[in-house]
Amino acid sequence: MKILVVGGGGREHAIIMKLAESKLVDKLYCAPGNGGISKYAECFDVSATDIDGMVKLAKKLKVDMVVVAPDDPLVLGMVDAMRAEGFMTFGPTKDAAIIEGSKVFSKELMKKYNIPTAEYEVFTDSEEAIKYVKKQNSYPTVIKADGLALGKGVILAENEEDAVAAIHSMIDDKQFGESSSTIVIEEFLTGPEVSVLSFTDGKTIVPMISSMDHKRALDGDKGLNTGGMGTVSPNPYYTDDVAKECMEKIFLPTMNAMNKEGRTFEGCLYFGLMITPKGPKVIEYNCRFGDPETQVVLPMLEGDLCEIFKAIYEHKLSDVKIGWKSGSCACVVMASGGYPVKYEKGIEIEGLDEKGQVENAFVYHAGTKVSNDKFLTSGGRVLGVTCNAYTLQGALDKSYEAVSKISFKGAHFRKDIGQRALKAKTADPLDLEYKEDMENYIEENGVYLRQ
Repeated sequence: MKILVVGGGGREHAIIMKLAESKLVDKLYCAPGNGGISKYAECFDVSATDIDGMVKLAKKLKVDMVVVAPDDPLVLGMVDAMRAEGFMTFGPTKDAAIIEGSKVFSKELMKKYNIPTAEYEVFTDSEEAIKYVKKQNSYPTVIKADGLALGKGVILAENEEDAVAAIHSMIDDKQFGESSSTIVIEEFLTGPEVSVLSFTDGKTIVPMISSMDHKRALDGDKGLNTGGMGTVSPNPYYTDDVAKECMEKIFLPTMNAMNKEGRTFEGCLYFGLMITPKGPKVIEYNCRFGDPETQVVLPMLEGDLCEIFKAIYEHKLSDVKIGWKSGSCACVVMASGGYPVKYEKGIEIEGLDEKGQVENAFVYHAGTKVSNDKFLTSGGRVLGVTCNAYTLQGALDKSYEAVSKISFKGAHFRKDIGQRALKAKTADPLDLEYKEDMENYIEENGVYLRQ
């Protein structure tokens, strides 16, 4: 098979490398791709959101499958356009991708079908929203733009002043364009976060191995929120009991709810969860593989990713064998200095071989380009340095050893990836000792909110 992967980040690099293992795959293409991806797949300069351009490219290349990885083209309907031209396509249609494209839709879906999530209200008028937060008088409170906002459409307001400012900036000042003309104000939840990606064809849902993301830019979960500074897998808080509860109360009900709404979801459905003292609750849905969670999940997959994608398209997921490696996987993100605000591009990266790799690790390229046979930075998150081992500590040690071999001017990475997981207690969240430990941890280290 010849496969075209849409996108150009670390997630797409991870997908391509897993597809390359398949005996079903002869040739890999990527658009737009990046420097690292170009060493494993033929890349084309077509924007991930250029639906017409991508359809023309797929026709020109005569591909057998198209994998649409990022959220924007999914929400815009690229899968629909590809399937209309007869291409086997992995990813949800526009009708189903709304589960990420509209937070209002996803919250109302959960409310309608009794899927556990935070309490919320929806507003389009800033004065009404301000009246609501003043009446609630409960902080911190979470304020979300309805639509996609490059992962930045969530504000955690610590007090009334912050809440009022956030509401005005979103609704009145259109901080995120039309994405924030409607907002969701929701209850703030506490507890450890868990990311669970899942394969689904609308009839069967197969959760992948769990993971833990690290969103803040600086050690100790300080600094600004980013797209993710590193991940580990599996997540120690995601116990067998929690997994069973999630399957019964969240995963299957969500798949069935989308079917009942006439929006059957086929692809990768991502569950952002918080394990609260009252049980797991949904913070958010994503309609695609998470980034950088994919970089620690797919290396643990025991199975043929191409076969899985094909089975989802054919609604035969239940026929495919899917397993997971034992041990742990860790990814440390090397970012440009100044990320996530202002940063330089075009800086030479040293320490990588001709394939963009280092020995005893796999380096997923997120923001790189190749010029005169040299790898240069081209984004905020540059590399995801990934290793697996029998233990989490072993995986982290290997990842940080690999990071030490790579350098570029201004390079920034967190030095505490995985430390929460290493210290985690995996007791029942209703256990009083656990609850007390969590409260102390939150008081000392701040709170966590997926943004």
